[in-house]
Amino acid sequence: MPGRTNTLLIRTPEGIVFSQLLAGPVTRFLAWLIDFLAVSALMMVLGYFLILLQMVSPDAAGATSALGYFVITIGYGILCEWFWRGQTIGKRLLRLRVVDAEGLRLQFSQVVIRNLLRFVDALPLFYFVGGVTCLLNKQTQRLGDIAGNTIVVRAPKISEPDLDQLLAGKFNSLRQYPHLEARLRQRISPGEAGIVLQALMRRDEFDPQARIELFRGIAAHFRAKAEFPPEATDGITDEQYIRNIADVLYRPRAGRKVEKVAV
Repeated sequence: MPGRTNTLLIRTPEGIVFSQLLAGPVTRFLAWLIDFLAVSALMMVLGYFLILLQMVSPDAAGATSALGYFVITIGYGILCEWFWRGQTIGKRLLRLRVVDAEGLRLQFSQVVIRNLLRFVDALPLFYFVGGVTCLLNKQTQRLGDIAGNTIVVRAPKISEPDLDQLLAGKFNSLRQYPHLEARLRQRISPGEAGIVLQALMRRDEFDPQARIELFRGIAAHFRAKAEFPPEATDGITDEQYIRNIADVLYRPRAGRKVEKVAV
């Protein structure tokens, strides 16, 4: 049995490593149970329609029943996970999300594949095959996840960002110039500071190329606010530069207070 872990580490093209907390089999089963009730409610609505159609045309009612069952059971997951960016009703309530296993943007084809294989994962009853696969897989993937190269992660509600986790572990070369730090804080509006933090918090939602372009544009904007010497900025990526900016704005030196910026 492969070694299990509840955390997936993903390295970005810029060399930054961030973690995703994997959802366990029990939590995933509870989310599926909620979705099962939602699908059952839709099937009941279809059933009332089929009663009326049965009186008109039994053959049409039979064909509609088979087609409706497929569309609702498979279409429910596909539509929800695509339009809600990896979430169904059950996943939203339990704060879970389907994401690409490599940290890239979730593709529609991945959503379709993982949902089409639900029939296999559900065999013979109550997702037995899928549940056993999750228990044996080190990334808690069912067969549909393996085929679609997806994982299900926890998406906890964050009232305030964990700045120590978001910004720690990197040397901040801008800290060597306190007078330029002060100038930068004076020239940055609360809205601009919020953009910096939001970009860092949501960076894993973008595919690599879009992510590089996003941080390139933000970095260019903030470089114009306060020009640091080349030795403070040379050799670091635009994303690391923005991390340094956020560190300056949100974690001032000891003894200095800073207003919290709403995000």
